[in-house]
Amino acid sequence: MPNGEGKRPEKPGTPNLKMPPRGVMSWVVFFGLAMMLVVLLSKSVNNPTKIDIVQFGRRLDAGEIRRIVIRDNSITGRFKKTDADAADAKYDFEVDYPPGSLTDDFVERIRQKMTAAGGILMYEGRSAFIDVVIMLLPWLLIFLFLWLVVFRQLRNAGGGAGMLGNFGRSKHRVTSKEHTNVTFADVAGIAEAKEEVAEIIEFLRNPKKFQRLGGRIPRGVLLIGPPGCGKTLLAKAIAGEADVPFFSISGSDFVEMFVGVGASRVRDLFKQAKDNSPCIIFLDEIDAVGRRRGASFTGGGHDEREQTLNAILVEMDGFETNDQVIVVAATNRVDVLDPALIRPGRFDRQVVVTLPDLQGRYDILKVHARKIKLGPNVDLRRLARGTPMFSGADLSAIINEAALLATMHNKEYVEQDDMEEARDKVRWGRARRSHQVDQKDREVTAYHEAGHALVQALETDADPVHKVSIIPRGPMGGATFSLPERDRLVVTRNYLMALIRVSLGGRIAEALFCGDISSGAGGDIRQATEIARRMVKEWGMDDEVGFIYYGEEEGGGFFDMMGPREYSDSTAEIIDRRIKQILDDGYRATRKIMEANRHKLETIAKALMTHETLTGEEVNALIRGESLERPSVGDLLDAEAGATPKVGVARPIRADAEPQGGLSGTLPQPG
Repeated sequence: MPNGEGKRPEKPGTPNLKMPPRGVMSWVVFFGLAMMLVVLLSKSVNNPTKIDIVQFGRRLDAGEIRRIVIRDNSITGRFKKTDADAADAKYDFEVDYPPGSLTDDFVERIRQKMTAAGGILMYEGRSAFIDVVIMLLPWLLIFLFLWLVVFRQLRNAGGGAGMLGNFGRSKHRVTSKEHTNVTFADVAGIAEAKEEVAEIIEFLRNPKKFQRLGGRIPRGVLLIGPPGCGKTLLAKAIAGEADVPFFSISGSDFVEMFVGVGASRVRDLFKQAKDNSPCIIFLDEIDAVGRRRGASFTGGGHDEREQTLNAILVEMDGFETNDQVIVVAATNRVDVLDPALIRPGRFDRQVVVTLPDLQGRYDILKVHARKIKLGPNVDLRRLARGTPMFSGADLSAIINEAALLATMHNKEYVEQDDMEEARDKVRWGRARRSHQVDQKDREVTAYHEAGHALVQALETDADPVHKVSIIPRGPMGGATFSLPERDRLVVTRNYLMALIRVSLGGRIAEALFCGDISSGAGGDIRQATEIARRMVKEWGMDDEVGFIYYGEEEGGGFFDMMGPREYSDSTAEIIDRRIKQILDDGYRATRKIMEANRHKLETIAKALMTHETLTGEEVNALIRGESLERPSVGDLLDAEAGATPKVGVARPIRADAEPQGGLSGTLPQPG
């Protein structure tokens, strides 16, 4: 630590021996005592030999009994050691006699025999007190066990909540620079967030540098962003870069079944942080306890979550300027946080960790690709272009899946094909090549996807075609993939209309070539309708509706969603009519494109039935009238089975060619 605070000085030459936790030692002592008690009881308890009344009388007459003890309901005793028959047997015995036989006459006869033989006869009676003690002894032992093991452990644990003090202790984890291998070099794609966090680390290392001009470092930094964008990774990098203690805890760790435990844990966390300052506190998923107060169904204000939030607010507001404790929190639901939590003075800065852009995705892929062997044909920049709206976690999964795919195929290194397949698997699911598909359904899927690919290739405002396939993948029976040329911060009306026409291409191709329509266009219809609705209601792209926002507010509570809409029924009719008009215009324009390029669409569909997967370059080549010089799937299968067709023979795909057999799969939903 820079200032040497928070560390206990060690004497020179003293070995660094860590004592085990007090709870562990207590359990060891308890089990040791229990084992000793079992051994002592096993040694002290004798199991007497059972004899019947006849054997007892015979030995009593023979003078072989040294001592007899008569109690209320038992006769016990000990044989003489000089008895030859019992020399190697147990000397203690107990008489098994019929009930009611222990009469006064019988006892008198025993006394006479023992007096004549010189033996000892004793009478013992048991009091009522002993009977009560025997009855209560098991309950006393159970209570003693609970008191020694459970209650004393909870009471001795400390933490401020009385006997249940252990629940009030914070469950944070302390991480130092030596305990993590994540640094800023492992964080890519969020350069601005790294710069703001670097300022905080610099302040903790050299606070006088910032206090020279009278400035005050922010007390809290709130990391905001979608899941998987690197908020927690950035916090781990802080622990790796900062030479100060790093207290990390999740928001859900404050919640417990006992009332008041969350607030107690907050106080304990901040107390330990102040004792070890300068340090950093990281609260992951703070929306678990930081939600807006007064919005719950309980109707008000005094519940466990709000107590925990109030404790956080008080502790953060109570920081002194020289505390040198900085709170870093992460959430993907900033809209539900309480305003008092994110005001200046508590979380002074809000660092937005967004989805990476093209350069950011390329940098992230390079970071994760350092751990695997890449082939010479791997193009990470092309992969970055083909992964728009992917988060850092998605990109990490792509690299890992590609390495696993290459390993399963016994490759020496990861190739570009492995990267492409891993991307499709992460986003859309694994290709289901083993499923069987009816030939008619396969043909419908081929024309459906050919319709998408043709419109996307011919639309100048749409993204270029990257790949089209009729192999089932995840919930889809086929798919057409685009490759954006750039990241779009805004979308134009022409681009949205192009997306609508591409979405409608599959349904129109079915109607033109298959003589019927299928349910496979359900996802396309939903996508096109959503685009048209947002164009009219949110983005003001319709001339008749005008420049007015009619969308629903996001982040509202349950009762807000049940409220009436903020426009009239006549306006709703206009909105519905304009949405339908946009979709109808797109349908007519798409059908016109299909009818003008009917021959090209049929060529693409037959090529899909032959090869099952086409690249964007092959789709454009078919549109230009060129043929595909590569073997079909049927040729590859025949070659593997040792059939006559050779793999090297290429079959050109023409508009009048018959579809070839190949791999097939089930058809859940084309498109």
